[in-house]
Amino acid sequence: MSDLNKIPVTVITGFLGAGKTTLIRHLMQNPQGKRLAVLVNEFGTVGVDGDILKSCADDNCPAENIVELANGCICCTVADDFIPTIEALMALPQRPDHILIETSGLALPKPLLKAFDWPAIRSRITVDGVIALADAEAVAAGRFAPDVDAVQAQREADDSIDHETPLSEVFEDQISCADIVLLSKADLAGEAGLASARAVIEAEAPRKLPILAMEEGRIDPAVILGLNAAAEDDLDARPSHHDGHDDHEHDDFDTVVIDLPEVADPEALKAAITRLAEEQNILRVKGYVAVAGKPMRMLVQAVGTRIRAQYDKPWGDAPRASKLVVIGEHHDVDLDAIRSVLVPVAVEA
Repeated sequence: MSDLNKIPVTVITGFLGAGKTTLIRHLMQNPQGKRLAVLVNEFGTVGVDGDILKSCADDNCPAENIVELANGCICCTVADDFIPTIEALMALPQRPDHILIETSGLALPKPLLKAFDWPAIRSRITVDGVIALADAEAVAAGRFAPDVDAVQAQREADDSIDHETPLSEVFEDQISCADIVLLSKADLAGEAGLASARAVIEAEAPRKLPILAMEEGRIDPAVILGLNAAAEDDLDARPSHHDGHDDHEHDDFDTVVIDLPEVADPEALKAAITRLAEEQNILRVKGYVAVAGKPMRMLVQAVGTRIRAQYDKPWGDAPRASKLVVIGEHHDVDLDAIRSVLVPVAVEA
């Protein structure tokens, strides 16, 4: 099969809360005449992002074209999960013109690219491009990269020292694999923050990359779709900390799901989430909350101390139950300590 007949796939990567789902929602709303399919991978057992995208389904990307793989990393479960899912999307009654893959925020994109060489799919599909999202404000604040000059000086003094943190490793691997980097939440970073974030990414990138600022997931789809990168044939130009390893682990990070009854005060919940970030170094909180007296469910998305909460749709016949996914580095995720902060904001039974 010629490359012209292969279904193009865009891999959208980026750390927790960088705005991947928001970008995909924008692409779904602006499909450029293409029939889309979407594969969403979640790190935890509760699928929040897939639910958000399914609520945006339309004729160009109907609900059956949106598939969610939760509680795992697709680059680690290629044979069991990824290949069968891709085959199912390619076998839809109406063949998609383009497939979007949203990796989990902790995924390394390069092992996923290697999966496109599997005999079952390699003649029918190609990686059109890898788009890496980077939270401009977080990058500028140094949340992912340590002091580069200081680390380099220490390495030169003792080459046995490894100063890579779990956060910086994932961040660097995502940037290194990219064809384009999108600096998300540019409005929050400001001009100085954007300049700082751009400098960090340029220092980490193994080659010259386009780096574009973006707000609320809005970017011309023509800029990031149709790159024809055939990234699966260009792996050597995309170095990874895990090159030479047959697999990789996510033991550095952990996730727990907190079930709560109705919440009395949304502001108290936000304050509790802020405490989790400040006192327990929690990286990400997301989920749905039932607020007492409100017929609509509240969607909560938190990255560190930055929290966004909005009522997205009525509960309808669904149980009014609050469910929050909490993600952090393994040593920071203490279920009892997290519950002790979140449970008090719930309505007493």
